[in-house]
Amino acid sequence: MTDQLIIFDTTLRDGEQSPGASMTRDEKIRIARQLERLRVDVIEAGFAASSNGDFECVQAIANAIKDSTVCSLSRANDRDISRAAEALKNANRGRIHTFIATSPLHMEKKLRMSPEEVLEQARRSVRFARNLMADIEFSAEDGYRSELDFLARVCEAVIDEGATTINIPDTVGYAVPELYGNFIKSLREKVPNSDKAIWSVHCHNDLGMAVANSLAGVTLGGARQVECTINGLGERAGNCSLEEVVMAVKTRRDYFGLNVNIDTQQIVAASKMVSQITGFVVQPNKAVVGANAFAHASGIHQDGVLKARDTYEIMRAEDVGWSANKIVLGKLSGRNAFKQRLQELGIELESEAEINAAFARFKELADRKSEIFDEDIIALVGDESVTAEKEQFGLVSLAQHSETGEQPSATVVFTVEGKEVKGESTGNGPVDASLKAIESHVNSGAEMILYSVNAISGNTESQGEVTVRLQQAGRIVNGVGADPDIVVASAKAYLSALNKLHSKVERVHAQGV
Repeated sequence: MTDQLIIFDTTLRDGEQSPGASMTRDEKIRIARQLERLRVDVIEAGFAASSNGDFECVQAIANAIKDSTVCSLSRANDRDISRAAEALKNANRGRIHTFIATSPLHMEKKLRMSPEEVLEQARRSVRFARNLMADIEFSAEDGYRSELDFLARVCEAVIDEGATTINIPDTVGYAVPELYGNFIKSLREKVPNSDKAIWSVHCHNDLGMAVANSLAGVTLGGARQVECTINGLGERAGNCSLEEVVMAVKTRRDYFGLNVNIDTQQIVAASKMVSQITGFVVQPNKAVVGANAFAHASGIHQDGVLKARDTYEIMRAEDVGWSANKIVLGKLSGRNAFKQRLQELGIELESEAEINAAFARFKELADRKSEIFDEDIIALVGDESVTAEKEQFGLVSLAQHSETGEQPSATVVFTVEGKEVKGESTGNGPVDASLKAIESHVNSGAEMILYSVNAISGNTESQGEVTVRLQQAGRIVNGVGADPDIVVASAKAYLSALNKLHSKVERVHAQGV
């Protein structure tokens, strides 16, 4: 066993399975570049066989990333595995991650396969994958609820066929730390060739124990890879949180005795980027990356911190990147400085026209807001209107009137396939009136299931970031908009969500482990 802990990030694959969290190709590449700056060991870029769009994303990330291993998920069949290998063919370091369910419940009800059929399918798939790529990970979906003896046979067989990493997921978040850690330990002891592979844990957070279970899999079970996501993003209650695992291991190295390659000063930047792109706001009391993670309200605590920081702080805020929130540009900054800052933030616009459009929006924002932070730039470039892709809807202008004792009203001018239209409405407030004005012309019939507002930085001059989640015919999408005027940000977010509802991008229901 080694004292090196491998960090496997699946934000772009398992994290994207959160309802409404799907990302565009450019957004995924931006996050992948930030994960590379974070020095993540393995980036799971997507599920190449699920759709043409996912294939193109995996391929683009494999081409762009030089330092991290790029991985694609695949089911245990030749078509999926071949598609993953094709998407990864230009990667500096590529990994095929293939999986099949091994619990009695999944085998009987979902796969409708006998245990022996599952064993043979797992064996054949890893053999096929190993002929295409050297680095092969095998996952036993619903592994924790599998029968130990059968799972040991499967793991032994796939290691014999060339699997280099064996992942035992707690797919439904059922585990508790001591039992899960001992399950991994017992499994490794039952597999004669267990020393020929790295063992990995992938825990979901349904009972709020994903991080604790993952660390138990490491300490008790001997796993040396943890699969996790930025901000714990993921379907249902989410996944194991990367920032919490990393800082636990680094802060309590006296106990864990493990090293990680992560550049922790990039953690907050990664957290904010993922939050802004997906529209999933980080709760204020979230460990490590929450706005209150290093805030002290108690007078006793404040006094102690002023006298000696370590009285109440076990980590330094600057060590995880909180000190990075500096003014980077202003209204007098030129185009070259703006372009350089985009590159430093891992944002690569594909054409001069896109750079010019983004710079024009930056200058407009600088005229309205004296202090421009990195978060402002990320939000600005993330705006749908900056991209070259033709959108169904785009905001042109908004006028609203709100007065105590009067019913608010709004007039919104926006484009529909390039043609300007105007919508007017009243509402319970200026935001309600503005969104109803849009809907009065669009008539989408979509149900709004979430509306949230978040300040990008910490003062009243801050841009407001609005997330709108819409549901239509079983499809859920998030729209995100940012602007110093929260009503305008709301209209942008609503139009962004409508654009995603009208998107023709092919998507297949995601698979997971």
